[in-house]
Amino acid sequence: MAVQFVGIDPNTDRDHCPTVWADAEAQEILLQGWKPDGQTRARCEATSPANGSVPDNEAIVRIPARMIPMIREACDAIERAQLR
Repeated sequence: MAVQFVGIDPNTDRDHCPTVWADAEAQEILLQGWKPDGQTRARCEATSPANGSVPDNEAIVRIPARMIPMIREACDAIERAQLR
């Protein structure tokens, strides 16, 4: 199954926009968001149980709270696929 587009930030400028997708086959939610600034990254790393750093092959992304319904919808799509 293809990756399913779930939603885009309704307050976006359409050029730089947080986006949510669901990949039911891989059982994954895909998020596009803003990179955090250095201070935010440091605060996240300070609370991380994984040695206090984010590996090069991972990322911290910022997603606005107004997108929570889209993230829930992506979670629901994954759960529905698991029930098949």
